[in-house]
Amino acid sequence: MTEQPESPDGIPPTPPHDRAPHRGRRRRALHEAHARMRLRLDSRPRLRLLYKVGVGVLGGLVVVVGLILVPLPGPGWLVVFLGVALLGTEFPAAHRITQWVRRLVRRARLRWRAWRVARSARRATATRPAATPTR
Repeated sequence: MTEQPESPDGIPPTPPHDRAPHRGRRRRALHEAHARMRLRLDSRPRLRLLYKVGVGVLGGLVVVVGLILVPLPGPGWLVVFLGVALLGTEFPAAHRITQWVRRLVRRARLRWRAWRVARSARRATATRPAATPTR
C-alpha cells in the first residue's frame, strides 16, 4: 500500500484532472459552498433577515403564480409545490409540507411500478389460444 503525500494543511492532494470526475465530487463541492455561504449569512443577523424575507417573497410569488396556473393547462400544481419547496429552505412548516408531498409522490411511484410489474406478470401467464392451422 502506497502512502499519499499530504499538503501543508494536512489535506491529501486531489487526483489529476485527466480522469473522469467522481459523480459525487461536484455535489459535495456545491454542498460545501452552500455550507460556507450559510455560515457567512448566519454571522450577520441583518443580512440573514433580508435573505429570509427575500426567500419568503420569492417563494410566495412562485406559489401564487402556480395557483393561478392550476385551472389552466400546464404544470400548475408542480409550480405550487416548487414554491413551497423554495419556502421550505427557510421555514419549517413549508419544509414539513414538502416532505409530506415527497413521501406521497414516492408511494405513488412505488404503487405504479408494482401495478406495472403485476400487469406484465398477468399478461405473461395468461393462456393465449393456440393458433390452429387452417386447411
